[in-house]
Amino acid sequence: MDGIRALGIDVGSTTVKIVGIDGEGTLVWHLLERADPRVEDQVDRLLHAAREETRPSGAPGDELAPLVATGYGRRLVSMATRKVTEITCHAKGVYRSLGHGGTLVDIGGQDSKVIGIGPAGEVVDFSMNDKCAAGTGRFLENTAARLAVPLDRLGQVTLSATDEVPISSTCTVFAESEVVSLIAHGVPVQTILKGLHRALIRRVVAMIRTVGLVPPLMLSGGVVLNQAIPKLLEEETGTEVVIPDHPQLMGAYGAALAALELAHG
Repeated sequence: MDGIRALGIDVGSTTVKIVGIDGEGTLVWHLLERADPRVEDQVDRLLHAAREETRPSGAPGDELAPLVATGYGRRLVSMATRKVTEITCHAKGVYRSLGHGGTLVDIGGQDSKVIGIGPAGEVVDFSMNDKCAAGTGRFLENTAARLAVPLDRLGQVTLSATDEVPISSTCTVFAESEVVSLIAHGVPVQTILKGLHRALIRRVVAMIRTVGLVPPLMLSGGVVLNQAIPKLLEEETGTEVVIPDHPQLMGAYGAALAALELAHG
C-alpha cells in the first residue's frame, strides 16, 4: 500500500463518509458515521483523522491530500479542493468498483437517484427524487420506528411476510396514517412492512423507466443493507441486482477518484 493520495467525503443527510485512496485509485481507508447536527464540526474531526492517516505516506505537517466533497452537505466542506454532485460521484465510484456501466439506483436518506452509466463510465441520463420522502430511506426509517422494528432487522422482518397489504398513499405523512389504521385492524407488522417496501420500490421503478433500464441493474447507498430492497427490486424489474463491495461508500469513493484526477492534472 502506497498510502493515501486523495480523499473524498460524502456529507449525506443520515451518514457522513470519508474515503482515502492510493495512487492507483484503490480504497485503502475510510470512516463512516451517523450525521451529526453540527456537520461542520463533524467534518473538521473527520478531516483531522484523515490528516493523521496521510502523514505516514509522506505528507508533511498539516498538509491534506487533495479532497473532493459531495453529498447533501458538500457546501459545508470549506477545505475541499472541489465540490461535485452525487450523480457524478456515485457513477464514478460504482463504475470503478464494478468495471462496467448500466443502470444505477441509489436510495439515500432524503433522496433517491437513478443514473444511466455509459460503457466508458459517463453519466448518460439520470432521474432524482428529492421532493418527496416516500421514495427514500427516511420513509422506511419513520415507519420502522412507528412499528417498533429495529432498522437492522427491517429487511429480515419484511422478507418473513407470506402476504402483503397494499399501501395506497404516495405521501409519507398519509402512509403513516394508513399504517396506524392497519395496526388498529390487527394486520401483522411484517405484512404492513412488505407493503411499505413494495410501495417504495414501485416509486423507484417508475424513475428507472424514466431513465430507461439498461442492464446490469446496480444498487448503492446505505439502504442496500436492508436485504428486502434488492430482493423486491429484482421482483419488480425481472432483472438481477448487482451490488458493489462497499455500497455505502460509493459517493465518497467517486469523490476521492475525482480528487486523484485533479492531483494528476
